Amino acid sequence: MPARLIINADDFGLTRGVNRAVMELHQAGSLTSATLMATGAAFDDAVALARTNPILGVGCHITLTDGLPVSPAQSISTLLGPDGTTFRPSLVDFVQALVRGKISEDEVEREALAQVEKLRGAGIEVTHLDTHKHTHLFPAVTRPLLRVAERCGIGAIRNPFEDPWSLALGHGNRIRRLQVKLLGSLHSRFERQPQIRNSRVLTTDGTIGISATGHLDAPTLHELLLALPADGTFELCCHPGYNDRDLDLVTTRLRTHRDVERDALLTEVPARSLRPNAPQLINYGDLVA
Repeated sequence: MPARLIINADDFGLTRGVNRAVMELHQAGSLTSATLMATGAAFDDAVALARTNPILGVGCHITLTDGLPVSPAQSISTLLGPDGTTFRPSLVDFVQALVRGKISEDEVEREALAQVEKLRGAGIEVTHLDTHKHTHLFPAVTRPLLRVAERCGIGAIRNPFEDPWSLALGHGNRIRRLQVKLLGSLHSRFERQPQIRNSRVLTTDGTIGISATGHLDAPTLHELLLALPADGTFELCCHPGYNDRDLDLVTTRLRTHRDVERDALLTEVPARSLRPNAPQLINYGDLVA
């Protein structure tokens, strides 16, 4: 049996240009899955597109940094920044508060549930959960997300740890690779979560492309796809889009590179499918079927 690969675009719903890229790639056979942001500026547009493309797996991209929450501010005060209405503006701020014990797991669960319920209320069958900026690397976020997954009957969650063979390829900048490697020490704690250990919530053998975020051009993607092991199930995490006026209006460090990733996926995924031992492309719905 060949390796199985989920190709997932994060930030679905961020802008209409991101949504357009997701649909173009999916219809070209270069993308199998996307995770939808409940508070994205183009949420309604993403929902409409997802409904007309039912083969695309759609998960919930749980957002705990940047932007507005779904829950009333007074019910999730430990998740909010200095203004008391929006999330903390950076991952560093969020992690510092998490490490200091200033973030309530109950409030993480409340907000994650609210975001999932917004998708479900719009008619989206949620295939899996992941998090903006991979915040569920940390057990204090993993635990409440897994509780939400079980409560809502969601059968899968992203493995937020880059597989060692992928990290060893040396993609991305040196500082990001070091960060990804150091955070890998939390992997065993992720696997020991009872929902993961007992397969009540499924995940992949690993995720690729995390260290390459912002550098996932055609040569890098080509190397990643060729290096994919002959068996196992993996997820390629990507952020395609269009660098347009709508993107200028939102907070994101990925701008021109969204065009680069879109072009890389359009060329390299079909090309890999023509080579020997091509991976089977699936989405998270296939994983739990």
